[in-house]
Amino acid sequence: MTTEELTDNVLKALDEIRPFLKSDGGDISLISIEEDKHVKVRLEGACTSCSVNQMTLRAGVETTIKKFAPQIETVVNVV
Repeated sequence: MTTEELTDNVLKALDEIRPFLKSDGGDISLISIEEDKHVKVRLEGACTSCSVNQMTLRAGVETTIKKFAPQIETVVNVV
């Protein structure tokens, strides 16, 4: 998978999970993809202060991204 295809797939994954985040007053943005295996995102809105945002990041965001781009190893939230 090329870097462009990888970016497109990660963005598709974020588009899939975005409605769930928005329903709780949050959102997410792609910050970067490093070495084609490490994704940095920024949780926004209500997601920044939510007590379960790390669970959302792991169970929701990371799982969805890995479904679209299996070579991704880590997903981290940057503030």
